[in-house]
Amino acid sequence: MSRTARTVLVALALLLVVALAGCGGAVGPTDTSAPAATETGTGTGTETGADGIVEVHFINVGQSVSTLVVGPTGETMLVDTGHYNDDGAYVLTYLERRGIDRIDHLVVSHNDADHIGGNAAIIDYYEREAAGIGAVYDPGIAASTQTYGRYLDAVEEHGVTLYETREGDEIRFEGVDVAVLGPPDPYLEDGARNENSIVLKLTHGETSVLLTGDAEDDQEAYLVDRYGDRLRATVLKAGHHGSSSSSSGAFLDAVRPNAVVVSSAYDSRYGHPTEAVLERFADRSLPTYWTATHGDIVLVSDGRGVTVRTQAAVPTDPLDLRDADDVEPGNQSVLADRARFEGGEGTVLTAAPTVTDGGTPTGRLVVAEINPDPDSPDREHLDDEYVVFENADDEPLDLSGWTVEDEAGRTYTFPDGYVLAAGGTVTLRTGTGTDTDAELYWGSGSAIWNNDGDTVIVHNSDGDPVLRETYP
Repeated sequence: MSRTARTVLVALALLLVVALAGCGGAVGPTDTSAPAATETGTGTGTETGADGIVEVHFINVGQSVSTLVVGPTGETMLVDTGHYNDDGAYVLTYLERRGIDRIDHLVVSHNDADHIGGNAAIIDYYEREAAGIGAVYDPGIAASTQTYGRYLDAVEEHGVTLYETREGDEIRFEGVDVAVLGPPDPYLEDGARNENSIVLKLTHGETSVLLTGDAEDDQEAYLVDRYGDRLRATVLKAGHHGSSSSSSGAFLDAVRPNAVVVSSAYDSRYGHPTEAVLERFADRSLPTYWTATHGDIVLVSDGRGVTVRTQAAVPTDPLDLRDADDVEPGNQSVLADRARFEGGEGTVLTAAPTVTDGGTPTGRLVVAEINPDPDSPDREHLDDEYVVFENADDEPLDLSGWTVEDEAGRTYTFPDGYVLAAGGTVTLRTGTGTDTDAELYWGSGSAIWNNDGDTVIVHNSDGDPVLRETYP
């Protein structure tokens, strides 16, 4: 189908959406209007009950953005897919490494090429080689780019349901209240794409995350006027990659986030995040996480608070962000817990940009290798199941009294006086043997690490979480 024909088709579909707006009933596979929100699905209240864990992954994709949400039941949402210059490669690699075999909801914040760059490749991959795409949600404003054309071609080729999505619509996501706060009807600024981004507020218990696409001053002003204090969120994803046209003082004062996440390149030719925005964050003492220096950033909500995990342990003071080295997109180093924020008023419960023990600076512990599969199920080869830890710093690390746990709560404690040299590694084997400087033995009579996936959890001697690595 030609681009002209596709444009006509989309225009006709959007006219049909307008005609159908307000109609009740279930949404069928050929409907193009997203379901309207119900009274219990507004996402701007203060729900307190929550079951399970919700993860929000900000993938390091350079001068772009892609956000993966995984709900308590494994349901998934992907918001944006990275830049057109890598065709979604960073995003696909990230999803595959985490065993994501289906995208239940693919949300397009707006149709700029740096947000839909991987749409076609991801739709094609999941429809041909995995368990598919549930539906696509789009603000309905076209773009005259080849990237946009390929995206529509992929939707049409695979027959994926595409909803035009506007303020008040609902994306049904088990265990997470997803409220669509933008774009409004009618559109702002005669349909300018940035100012009509899909804005989502994700609420899980007492915690929430606000995703604003590339919303700029006009859409932010609209949101403040329309929702006021209901914009309050535990974490804010800064609009437009940290551009000075977004994250206004009035908007920040309405959201009152505990922390901010910025997604942009280390050497952004646009200067993102701009000094003006970083100063606004600093004026409000907002810890700021930047994909360019922190790498992949994962928020983990248990409904009561949010734990922040990053690849790199670097400053979060907004004015010190550029003092850290960059983390290249696609870097596969492990993530570790860095801070935790309450869901209600946002008091910092635990902040750990670097690991300390007893007030003495120590190294940084990372998982270098996991081998969860012993050679034999007869318990004779449990030493072939192991985890390798590395001190990824230039200072020795005193591990006395530190603990290692799996998801089932089985615990190993490092012996008193055990110090891991700077840059050194130690292999923790499941079975029995004689401890040495390079090898330690759990002493378990059965396997610890599940072959199909598990989580390595490490606490220091004070019981503070310092490392959490999930595989596969």
